[in-house]
Amino acid sequence: LVIPEYMVRMYEAQSGLQFETTNFASSGKLTGSANTLRSLQAVNSVESRVSEAKSRTYFKFDTRHWPQGEELKAAELRVHLSPSSVLGQRRLYTVSVLEVVSARKGAPPVLRVLDTKRVDAGDSVSSGWYSMDVLPAVLRWSEEGRTHGGLVLQVRAVNPGKGRGVESWGVDHPTVLIYTDDGREGNRMKRDASPRRKNGKKRRKGRRKQNCKRHPLYVDFMDVGWNDWIVAPPGYHAYFCHGECPFPMADHLNSTNHAIVQTLVNSVNPSAVPRACCVPTDLSPISMLYLDETDKVVLKNYKDMVVEGCGCR
Repeated sequence: LVIPEYMVRMYEAQSGLQFETTNFASSGKLTGSANTLRSLQAVNSVESRVSEAKSRTYFKFDTRHWPQGEELKAAELRVHLSPSSVLGQRRLYTVSVLEVVSARKGAPPVLRVLDTKRVDAGDSVSSGWYSMDVLPAVLRWSEEGRTHGGLVLQVRAVNPGKGRGVESWGVDHPTVLIYTDDGREGNRMKRDASPRRKNGKKRRKGRRKQNCKRHPLYVDFMDVGWNDWIVAPPGYHAYFCHGECPFPMADHLNSTNHAIVQTLVNSVNPSAVPRACCVPTDLSPISMLYLDETDKVVLKNYKDMVVEGCGCR
């Protein structure tokens, strides 16, 4: 299973942010509140080259198993184009992506243009990755519940027949990237969360009680049996909160007024109400690159994953 390099770079960029966010901080992309990125690889045999004689190539994508309850924010086709040797004068080309609206046997397919870019074949940067907006097509696939979606990539000379230009263009790694928002409140891991149980040592008795504070906890995904679907990271520092919330409460215990009153009542009548509990009061997100149930590569920003502060509540 190949993990797209772009997804790995996006994961690294999200993990290296200096500010806390579950949204994608992608410059130049109108991804809105998207916190999930999925990649769809072409499932058909793609023509590796287009030319003036055959200027189009077709991509087919598997759109089954669409995530329920997620709002589509943006979608792009990423494809790597490389012109062959430029012959004679420099020429301009248009790179277009078209949606296959319908295709009936014995009739030409109905197409609509989604996005177009102009490329100077003689420019040193003409060879590389191109991003094309395909949001209208992906919206249609989602709304109509299609099992497969089709896109056509077209490369044509602006002034065909004038001078000799590029013999052909190489076409590689067509991928549709889909940005969605799961609504934040439903931002939970959907894969099997059952850990592999290990025989642990019993807790020692007679430990001295400590006040509420943050304790170290590193979660190794291999140890809990999640390494078979989580690509990165291999684990992370989650931390946890533990300790007593004694009466009277000190300022450093980060207590609410309600917790102070509850602990006060408990000190007078322990049977009436329990003491306040030591819980996380400040949490931060992390990014995870994983494979979903259909082995599609997903980059998701999960909120409330790392304990930053503890307090009595």
